[in-house]
Amino acid sequence: MKILITGANGMLAKEVREKFEQGNELTITDVAELDITDEKAVFDFVKNLKPEYIINCAAFTAVDKAEDCYELADKINGDGPTNLAKAAKNVGAKLVHISTDYVFGGDLDLSKDYKEDDEKTPVTVYGITKLHGEQGIEKNMDEYYIFRTAWLYGVGGNNFVKTMTKLGSTRDEINVVSDQHGSPTYAKDLTEIIYQAIQKKIPYGVYHATNQGYTTWYEFTKEILEKQGIQCKVNPVTTEEYIEMMKITQAKRPFNSQLSKNKLLEQGIEIPEWKDGLKRYFEESC
Repeated sequence: MKILITGANGMLAKEVREKFEQGNELTITDVAELDITDEKAVFDFVKNLKPEYIINCAAFTAVDKAEDCYELADKINGDGPTNLAKAAKNVGAKLVHISTDYVFGGDLDLSKDYKEDDEKTPVTVYGITKLHGEQGIEKNMDEYYIFRTAWLYGVGGNNFVKTMTKLGSTRDEINVVSDQHGSPTYAKDLTEIIYQAIQKKIPYGVYHATNQGYTTWYEFTKEILEKQGIQCKVNPVTTEEYIEMMKITQAKRPFNSQLSKNKLLEQGIEIPEWKDGLKRYFEESC
């Protein structure tokens, strides 16, 4: 297959490239090669390339920074996917797009998890702009996959696992939020989900794609340190306590980022547990 992958320098794009490079013809771009916010440039590039699939890994993911950069975030997260959708439809390509749990309000009762069709009530600029991207795709084409993910980490770049490893290795104790719930997701496992979906030709639409199982940042941190034999006391704190202790201003974080994977599972997609993903991350990053 001829595949266009955007956001080349990002953590996920690197995994996607590695997974799809065998047996496929890949064109991999970052903003220097293709600015997805430029509608004409996208249209011309895709028309010339004529890919069978476009996998969009480009995104403005700095949640706090987005609060002060709405216009830029919306161009990348909203206009960019919309431009890719229009261009993909023009050449008969399929689009794969990565979205987020932030399109929801994050205040669902913890006894429940979010389904794909639940009401979208984003409360951050990041969430609002990512929802714009989803809507732009849905409005302009039919043959697409939107995969909503959360708590993503991987081998390349900075991530929560690396941060907690560094802190745990240099401090006697650390404070970690214990009232936000979700699924730590290994970028390689998200890539495998994307690969399976394309290979199995599952029905087009929106899917939730995180590792299986739910936890908190506090429990996740304890697992990170335990897996490496790092001795450090981890103290559970509420989001409010953490903000007060750190004296920071940040975008609102969802208390419930639990995404139901039933829709993917019904299509025969294999999804590993989050602890298994973390174990393989350490094996593969050493």
